[in-house]
Amino acid sequence: MITKQQYVEYLICTIGNYTSSNLAEHLDEVSHDVVTDYLRSEHLTAHGIWELVARLIQDNPEAFLLVDDSVQDKRYSQFIELVKLQYSGAEHGLVRGIGIVNLVHSAGEKQDFYPIDYRIYAPDQDGKTKNEHFSEMVINAVYAKKIKAKRILFDSWYASAENLKLVHRLGLIFFTTLKSNRMVSLSNEGGWIHLDEIDWTAERLQNGVMVKLKEVPFKVQLFKVVATNGDIDWVVTNCPDETLTTQAAQDVSDVRWQIEELHRGLKQLTGTEKCQCRKGRSQRNHLACCYHAWLSLKVKAKVLGKTLYQTKGDLLSDN
Repeated sequence: MITKQQYVEYLICTIGNYTSSNLAEHLDEVSHDVVTDYLRSEHLTAHGIWELVARLIQDNPEAFLLVDDSVQDKRYSQFIELVKLQYSGAEHGLVRGIGIVNLVHSAGEKQDFYPIDYRIYAPDQDGKTKNEHFSEMVINAVYAKKIKAKRILFDSWYASAENLKLVHRLGLIFFTTLKSNRMVSLSNEGGWIHLDEIDWTAERLQNGVMVKLKEVPFKVQLFKVVATNGDIDWVVTNCPDETLTTQAAQDVSDVRWQIEELHRGLKQLTGTEKCQCRKGRSQRNHLACCYHAWLSLKVKAKVLGKTLYQTKGDLLSDN
């Protein structure tokens, strides 16, 4: 028999090979079947990670909630439950994998951030869309977890009218991006136009413009953020501060990239994509242990004043 602690420690200390067979080889009197039985019999959930991070987060109204999803690439696995064809931002296309929607709490740019909730995207099993997971996690964060953070950041995938209205009702300030085909109105008389049809004067480029989004009953401030390579992000917010500038909106939106750091760290440091167990429950338990492994590295790295990658590298070093 093995314990959760042993499995998490294994994820922290191994590199490349995260299989049950490899773990069994490193534990006395433990077989491959013992490891797979453990993964199949446990019932680990996202609540476990919340219990660990609740005392670590620096929660206050100036903090942030970040939402995004990630696909665990399983393109070569034909018989694993939960695997489905879906869009991967990392691959810029469709890939077979397991989707996860993450909710992260951030104290701010270059400050600590921690996952506080996640949901497996498995519509064939539970019938839920990513947007339904989004709404459930945000509502849970406000009412059950009593999170004080007032700003929430997410990308255009979650910027539906329903999500914007929900966030607004919850008293949160959203900063999100829009797809260029979204329709807006600058005035009651002007009708609906696409974002790139707006007359972007120098003043509007610097300070944004108040617009009405279709099917959204309140006005939002829209900013055209132009990157150095010419790429354009259309950023909108319901922030009541009308003196907000494009640069300030961009600075707030940039905090969202911390969730990308989480996605990358989970894959590269804990082997979220490497479990080959076929049962959905086994995959869920493996992923839960991966979050715990990431958190352990995070806590240790903070104590040492090093990155998570340096911390794991030290564990694997012969020195």
